Amino acid sequence: MSTSDMIRSLCGQMKISVSELARRIGQTPQNFNKKLKRETVSLSELKKIAEVLDVVFEQAFILPDGKKITSGK
Repeated sequence: MSTSDMIRSLCGQMKISVSELARRIGQTPQNFNKKLKRETVSLSELKKIAEVLDVVFEQAFILPDGKKITSGK
């Protein structure tokens, strides 16, 4: 699943439109939709999405032994 697909799915689960999400993270819907189409949503934008929707966003490398390397908060 692409990042854009994940964001759209999240919007569906949270019952908000992608346009509303864009506004909540301080972007225009047009600009944010372009980023979704180009798959250029940044890590900081993903963190902001999680913050405004009050969900957890987790980014990590998971090693074969199960250890995680994360970016922290």
